[in-house]
Amino acid sequence: MLKAAGLAAVLAGVGTGAATRGAGSASANPLWNALFEAWVPEIFAPLPDPPEHSEAIVIGSGFGAAVTALRLAEAGVQNTVLERGSRWPNDPWREIFTGDDLPDGRGFWHRTSFTGITKVPVPCADFGGVLDVTEYPGIDVWRASAVGGGSIVFSGAMVAPPKHLFDHVFGGVVNFDELDSVYYPRVRQMLRLSTMPQDVYDSAPFAHSRVWDQQVRAAGYAPQPNDSIFNWDVVRAELAGNSRPSATAARSNLGNSNGAKFDLNQNYLRYAEGTGRSAIFPGHRVDTIGQDANGKYVVTVSKLAPTGQVLRTRTLTCDRLFLGAGSVGTSELLVRAQATGTLRNLNEHVGDGWGTNGDVVLARSFSYPSMNGGGVPSASRIFDDAGMPLHLENWYVPGIPMDTGAIASLGIVLDPTRARFGYDRGRNAVGLAWPREAQDQIVAACRAVDHRVGQASGAMVDYTAIGFDAQGFFTAHPLGGAVLGRATDGYGRVIGHPGLYVMDGAGIPGSTATVNPSLTITALAERNIEAIIRAGS
Repeated sequence: MLKAAGLAAVLAGVGTGAATRGAGSASANPLWNALFEAWVPEIFAPLPDPPEHSEAIVIGSGFGAAVTALRLAEAGVQNTVLERGSRWPNDPWREIFTGDDLPDGRGFWHRTSFTGITKVPVPCADFGGVLDVTEYPGIDVWRASAVGGGSIVFSGAMVAPPKHLFDHVFGGVVNFDELDSVYYPRVRQMLRLSTMPQDVYDSAPFAHSRVWDQQVRAAGYAPQPNDSIFNWDVVRAELAGNSRPSATAARSNLGNSNGAKFDLNQNYLRYAEGTGRSAIFPGHRVDTIGQDANGKYVVTVSKLAPTGQVLRTRTLTCDRLFLGAGSVGTSELLVRAQATGTLRNLNEHVGDGWGTNGDVVLARSFSYPSMNGGGVPSASRIFDDAGMPLHLENWYVPGIPMDTGAIASLGIVLDPTRARFGYDRGRNAVGLAWPREAQDQIVAACRAVDHRVGQASGAMVDYTAIGFDAQGFFTAHPLGGAVLGRATDGYGRVIGHPGLYVMDGAGIPGSTATVNPSLTITALAERNIEAIIRAGS
């Protein structure tokens, strides 16, 4: 918090503007832009132009989109991947990304201030960073803006949900046993998922993980190990001093400079490009989608500099269009297309079924004085269904690689609340409103479990009085808006528009049943694209 306050004073001196959402122009902050170009010149290199026509276009480059690009390419389908964010490099020693402690424009997508879980507003330069914060009445949505999508900015935990809760959420549209026997294992193999090794768990940065496990055991829970996407050899290199600290120094939300996460640039996307039939175009924001009289899909694209300057606007066409821009991005495109008539046959379910996956952040204190490390990978989780079913995951305190006295958790609650995207014609804007009472309910459910753990384990401090024990003002896991079996068939084919597909979290009905959605999004994409390719459409 003190670091954040100091940064605020420094940035006030150079000026970043007063607005929360940045201007997105090359002149927004020339000093910062020059610094970013010096630090990460790769993202300032000239951007290639995508072809005028493609056999298939994939919008986005996150989990669902990356799977789609690879499997299409392997099936012989030439495809073009359009991503609004930059393609960031990795380096064991350079600071490619910024951190939560001293964030700057590399962290956030065209914002001039950000209020994170510490509740301390921090100014940052208006720039095309890796995390977009979209503000709706009642909820802030954190979503990726980089090649690799959410794999760049997520916690790395990839967990399958309990079968009975999955079946409750999906209502039979998707067969859990099929995912569990075929597609979850396929994703685990592709992403080299594994639990935290004992030597990493025993190291100093993961003291908080060990205390977390001790505390939940004292409350009668049996912690379950989490599968993780982190590359343990890179984590070990940090521990040995052979790489700049990142995953061991409370850095994850805004990227890991040394590639500690085995993100999509290191697997699905790389493999797709390796076929010679998939090409990725960063800095290309899709503004609208439609269909022409001949049945070809039409995509309007703005080519963006990292500063936000629009370099060129073009219209591209394709035979088949795959939407993988994330729940918010995909839903915005479909809702706008329906409202403006560029896709005339979309049904009444487009825009519906959106949820937050029940995200809550929590903090309780240590049970005894101890050095608290800043290790990022989540070692374990517990499940509780005494009230609203939920998981608590061991987390870290973002940006603070030192002893804070806090033990953090991420809560994920089975929240049945759903919202619907709407279109404001006057502003040409798509948005939604989220009810405050829904967040109050999930916060209360997580707080009850976390307090029970704190009391049973003798936690020394109760953070309730200062409002840091439980917060639900945001979601990092937006889901829904084009739900499977409603806006699409059971495999993501958009009803009314053959050749149009939803391949990402927009297809999930608001929740992945008390766990992080990344594993399920990826597995569903594997399932769906396999069925689409097999059927030929």
